[in-house]
Amino acid sequence: MKYRTMGKLGIQTSAFGLGCMRFNGPASGDSIIDEEKAISLIRQAIDGGVTYIDTAYVYLDKTSENVLGKALRDGYRDKVRIATKMPLGAVHDRESMQALLDEELAKLQTDHIDFYLMHGIDKAEWEQFKAIGAREFFDDMKREGKIRYKCFSFHAPYEEFEYILNDWDWDMCQIQYNFMDVENQAGTKGLELAGSKGIPVVIMEGLLGGRLSKAPDNVQALYDAFPVKRSPVEWAFRWLCDHPEVAVVLSGCNEPEQIEENLRIFDTVEPGIMDAAERKLMDDVRAAYLSRTRIGCTGCKYCMPCPNGVNIPGVFSVWNNVSLYGVDPAKDWRFRRIRENNEGADQCVGCGACEAACPQQLSIIEQLQTAWGELC
Repeated sequence: MKYRTMGKLGIQTSAFGLGCMRFNGPASGDSIIDEEKAISLIRQAIDGGVTYIDTAYVYLDKTSENVLGKALRDGYRDKVRIATKMPLGAVHDRESMQALLDEELAKLQTDHIDFYLMHGIDKAEWEQFKAIGAREFFDDMKREGKIRYKCFSFHAPYEEFEYILNDWDWDMCQIQYNFMDVENQAGTKGLELAGSKGIPVVIMEGLLGGRLSKAPDNVQALYDAFPVKRSPVEWAFRWLCDHPEVAVVLSGCNEPEQIEENLRIFDTVEPGIMDAAERKLMDDVRAAYLSRTRIGCTGCKYCMPCPNGVNIPGVFSVWNNVSLYGVDPAKDWRFRRIRENNEGADQCVGCGACEAACPQQLSIIEQLQTAWGELC
C-alpha cells in the first residue's frame, strides 16, 4: 500500500480509502446491509494496509456508522482514521449539532472522529451552517478532542467551491473527481486550488459510481491498443493518483476480490507515475466517452423553470449518461425521481419557451421526445 502525506496536516494515510456507502444487503433481502460481510470487508481492507475509512450519518439508511463501529472493535479502531459527516438537514442549532455528533460517536464506538465533514454543501448550505454556529461548534469540538480536523464535502459548481474553500481555515476537503469530471463540479481547478493552499483533497466518485469500471467498445479499443494492459479500474485510479494534490481516493467495495484488486492497484501508484503516452491515452479515452454524448446540454438551466414542469436538463443528463456509460435508465435514481415527480418529457406541450431561452440553440422540443422515447 502506498501512503501519502496529507498536505499541511503533515500526517500520512493510505492512498486507498475504503468508502462505506455502497455495501450490499444480504441475499434474503430483509436488511439494507449484510453486517457480517461488511465487517469482514472492512477488516480485510485494514489488514491490507488501508488506514482511511469514510462513512456518513445518512449512509445506508443511517446504518453505516453502526456497522463501521462494530468492525473497528478488537483493536481495529487504533489502526485507522475515520471520516464521517454532519448533514445540514439533521441540525438547526448548537444543541442539535452536539446531539448529532454524540450520536455518531456512540454509533462508531469511539471518543473522537478524525475527519468531520459538513456533508455535501454548496454556497447556500455553507451560509446556513455558518448561521447556526457550525464554525464555532467545529472549533470547540476540535479543542475538546472530539474531532481532529474540520472538513467539507462538495458537489456544486467550481465558483461555489472556490468561495467555500477561501471562506474558512479548512483542514481537508472531499470532492467528486475522475478523468471525466475535469471540468465538472470542483474539477481540476478546484483540486489545484486546494493543493495551492496545502489543503489535502480526498476523492470520491473516482469511478463515477462504477460507470468507469466497464468501458464501452470504443473506449475498450483504446485500452486494448495500448502497449501496457490494465483494467479500466486500474487506469482510472492510476490517473487520479498521478495528481500530487490527491491525498486519498475513496472506493466502495462489495466483494473480497474488489478489495484485493484495489490493494494491488494502490500498491503501485504514486504522484507523477504516468508518462506522457499514458496521459495522452486518458485524454483520448475521455474524448471517446464524450463522442457518445447525445446532446450538448450544459445544464445551465436557462430553459428552467418549464411552464409545464419538465425537468429539461435532468432528462438530457440521464440521456447522455445512458449513452456515455451504458447506464440502465430503470436503475438510475434521477430518472426514477423525474418520473415519480411527473417531470418527464411526456409533460411537454411544445410551447417553445425553452428553445427561446437556450444559449446553445438546441432543438429542445424535438430532442426531448427522442430522449424520452429511448429512455422509456
